[in-house]
Amino acid sequence: MKLQDIETFVVANPPPRHGGRYFIFVRLTTSCGITGVGEVYNATFSGRLCALMAEEMFARHFAGSDPHRIEYMWRAAYGAGFTQRPDVTVMGVLSALEMACWDIIGKAADQPVYQLLGGKMQDRLRSYSYLYPPEGDVYPDPETPNVYNDPHLAAEAASALVDQGFTAVKFDPAGPYSIYGGHQPRLADLDRSEAFCREIRAAVGDRADLLFGTHGQFTVSGAKRMARRLEPYDPLWFEEPIPPENPADMAEVARSTAIPIAAGERLCTKQEFARVLEAGAAAILQMNLSRVGGLLEAKKIAGMAETRQAQIAPHLNCGPVTAAANIQLATTCPNFLILESIGRFDGPYMNVVSSEITWQDGYVIPSTAPGLGVTLNDAYIAAHPYEGEALHLGMSTTPVLP
Repeated sequence: MKLQDIETFVVANPPPRHGGRYFIFVRLTTSCGITGVGEVYNATFSGRLCALMAEEMFARHFAGSDPHRIEYMWRAAYGAGFTQRPDVTVMGVLSALEMACWDIIGKAADQPVYQLLGGKMQDRLRSYSYLYPPEGDVYPDPETPNVYNDPHLAAEAASALVDQGFTAVKFDPAGPYSIYGGHQPRLADLDRSEAFCREIRAAVGDRADLLFGTHGQFTVSGAKRMARRLEPYDPLWFEEPIPPENPADMAEVARSTAIPIAAGERLCTKQEFARVLEAGAAAILQMNLSRVGGLLEAKKIAGMAETRQAQIAPHLNCGPVTAAANIQLATTCPNFLILESIGRFDGPYMNVVSSEITWQDGYVIPSTAPGLGVTLNDAYIAAHPYEGEALHLGMSTTPVLP
């Protein structure tokens, strides 16, 4: 069995756009006709450029190889050009190709991937959802009241999710993401964040955990100030309180608060996660399988976390293929905590695949289908190409400062 062909797809994700504005999928085919799918987690270049990178990487390091040789192909791609260094785009592309190989291997063995990664440790997987607007686009007008800026609307949305069966909800009201790195929260940010926790806790009581995110916004001292405001409401985690580059700084935040620190969605390698664990920077690791190198690397990271009594909570801001990979990994891990889901894995989000992800009463039920358990919906994908970005060659899109 040899890897023979690659197809790439950049698919529009129409409103409400849960999981992103578009998805980047790859599909590999072997010489004997078995196919496997993977997904790139991209936040750097255009979707089409990342798809071209996947085709290039496949041609250089995967084509003609046995898909079982995952470790060898992974290292050949990661070490190309004598770099041996993580690159967020390269790792996204590599993750998708690795994931597709596992899908092929599972189908060839007629087994779900989790059976090939140690077998089932979890019969069902507790899941949480972000607080999304109950209707319309997940990117509403920021000037109008919505679940992202109004604690009362957020509390209503949280209560509705708990009524559906969720036992944890996630939100990040600490202020818009900034390119200027760590900063001090404004008093308005502190007040709004505390109000969100207060109102949501009042709405859900002890029926659900609160998951507080910031997307790495603050300085160490700023994160400590924020944590003091949140502690009375007992969140399950304080996510990425500072930018992720320096685990020692994040460890200082972790030592200052009783709230567990969660981090990892922007990290790319097991070496980066090792530094987080060695510093004691986080108790909950949020690897994204479409960025961290795929299933085998994520399994290694989960194993390292076991040695430090850390748990895993796979991150998801991607399509259903990444979601399926997260499920395969989580099913095998004794230190699994909770899974990020896009709602109940229903509605328009699932249109890009022809299979289902089973969600029942707050839990995902692992599929028994071979491979990753999902197949692409070719007809839907062909009808919904993403056309929102062009390749920007020779022109800058960075605003010029006055």
